[in-house]
Amino acid sequence: MSVSRRSFLAAVPAAAAAQVVVDNTTRADLKKPQGPIRIAAMNEFSPEEIKKIESAAPDVKILVSKSPAEFRTNLREADVVYGNLRSADLDYAPKVKWLQAGGAGMEGMEEGLKKSPIVVTNMARIFAPAITETGMGLLLCLTRGITTYYVPQFNKRQMNPVGTVKSADHIELGGKTMAIVGMGGIGSWMARRAHNGFDMTIIATDAKPIPQPEYVAELHDPSYFREMVTRADVVVSAAPHTKITEHMFNEDVFRSMKKTAYFIALSRGKLYDDMALVKALKEKWIAGAGLDVFPIEPPPSSHPIFDLPNVVMTAHTSGWSTDRQVRLVDLFAENVHRYATGQPLRNVVDKVAGY
Repeated sequence: MSVSRRSFLAAVPAAAAAQVVVDNTTRADLKKPQGPIRIAAMNEFSPEEIKKIESAAPDVKILVSKSPAEFRTNLREADVVYGNLRSADLDYAPKVKWLQAGGAGMEGMEEGLKKSPIVVTNMARIFAPAITETGMGLLLCLTRGITTYYVPQFNKRQMNPVGTVKSADHIELGGKTMAIVGMGGIGSWMARRAHNGFDMTIIATDAKPIPQPEYVAELHDPSYFREMVTRADVVVSAAPHTKITEHMFNEDVFRSMKKTAYFIALSRGKLYDDMALVKALKEKWIAGAGLDVFPIEPPPSSHPIFDLPNVVMTAHTSGWSTDRQVRLVDLFAENVHRYATGQPLRNVVDKVAGY
């Protein structure tokens, strides 16, 4: 495949992150297709994006649907789907062998798809560079007093220093310990940014036996989670949402954290108990929280999270950027090329594990 300079440069960050995780390519019983490749999609790709994907291999055609009815019609001749495939759609998809999901989280996968022979790939690690830039931004807003002290003053057209030159109203990250739960794309990128950019010590847990990156001081299995959070100055939620991880950050966990510690939620909102977090912040069990994700999105305007001065939030938009779209299309095009030539696909989802 021909690769533009822009595509190459956009892929460099994703490639760097991928070096610290287990190679998750697999043949997944897919054979090289013998005929044309038809891709059914509801996504509105731009003409340039369609050209890039269709040029990944000979005789590739994207069938873009403008309605669910048209999508089901296109499914009948498709052997690949981009986006989502519900159980109710499977009867209309007799030839489909591979689904390329448009997102990273797979907790919404329905049972019919899980039990089907269709191979599923996702966009894991594609959004991580943008997400972790937001994550560090949220953390800095808290540690440097921007959210708590200076934004409220700015809104009142005032600006006065808070504390003294040596008080704890402004915290430096250098030398502090960050604990990361989940060392996939988000966790790996967050670890690298925090260690290399801010001189933080990184400790982490992950459910898979992955190699320990050089910028991670300790890497443990999930059984170390409860002890790990007691040691941390910053705790980062970066794990996928599964039955095991739902509400893993609960009242007991928040009580066990340092009173000076910060909680940063970047992967999925249902990993933490929002009301337990509100209690922890109100009663100062922890110092603050930076949230890009929430259990119910958007949170209702009556939610007490909005009353807390030691919280900074974004609207589950941390993965948004123009560059992430380049990486997304490049990954799909690469997988189309791999599929057409019988090579292992990237980012194959374990349907049993849920990620």
